[in-house]
Amino acid sequence: MERYPDGIAKDGFYQKEAPDYFPDWIRRVSIPVKSDQESQQQLICDDEASLVYLVDQGTLTFHPWLSRSDRLDYPDKLIFDLDPPSEDFEPVCFAARALHQILGEVELASSLMTTGSSGLHVIVPLDRQAEFEDVRSFAKDLSNLLAMREPEKLTTEMNKDKRGKRLFLDYLRNSYGQNSVAPYTLRPLPGAPVATPLRWDKLSDGDLDSQTYTISNIFRRLGQIDDPWKNTIYKKQSLTKARSILDRIRKDQTG
Repeated sequence: MERYPDGIAKDGFYQKEAPDYFPDWIRRVSIPVKSDQESQQQLICDDEASLVYLVDQGTLTFHPWLSRSDRLDYPDKLIFDLDPPSEDFEPVCFAARALHQILGEVELASSLMTTGSSGLHVIVPLDRQAEFEDVRSFAKDLSNLLAMREPEKLTTEMNKDKRGKRLFLDYLRNSYGQNSVAPYTLRPLPGAPVATPLRWDKLSDGDLDSQTYTISNIFRRLGQIDDPWKNTIYKKQSLTKARSILDRIRKDQTG
C-alpha cells in the first residue's frame, strides 16, 4: 500500500509490513521472506472496517498480491503490464488487443483495466493450481510468441535501448512477492486518476488513456454500466490445457 499521511502534496511511502500499532482485529498473514529465511507480517484487507481504517491512516493506493494468503506460491491471476513507449497511447491499445486475441487462441478469458498511472493491465484469472514459476514461464512464452508475430510493434527485449519504439510486453510481474494495483484504487497524481476495469470494446475509443477515469467521473461511470469483469474475473482457469495449445502453436510457427 502507498501511504500519504500528510496528503499527496507531500512525499508518501510504500509499505508492506504491518505496523505494530495497527489494531489486532485487522487480519495479518506471515510472509516468508525468501532472501533471508525470515518472515514478515503483512495485512489482509478483506472487510469494510479494515479498508476504512487503512484509508484513515493515509493509504491512497492499494497493491494486493497476485496470490491469496492460504496459497502464497499459487497465483490466482496472471498479469501483463503494458506501458506506452512514447506519449502515444495507441500502442498500448494495440498490444492489449493482440494479447486478448492470442489468449483467446489458447482458450483463456482475460480482463482489461487502466492502471490509473501510465498504461493498461491485461489480467487472466487462474485456478491456483500452477506455481509462480510455471505461470511466469507461460506468460514469457506467450509474450515471446506475440512479439515474434508483431516484431515491428512489440518486444520482450529487456534492454530499453534496444526496444526502439516498440512496446515492451511486461510479464515480469508474475513472480512470488510481486503485486499489482487494485481495481478502483486511487493514484497519487494530479486529478486523482482511478484504476478502472474496462470492457474490451473500450479500446476502440480514441480518447482512452490510463487516466481517463478520475475521482471526478468514476461514480458516474459506475452508475452507467454493469461490471465489465463479471463474466471473466471469477473464472477458475487452468493453465494445463492453455500450455498444451501454446506449445503446439509455437511449434507450428517456429518449425
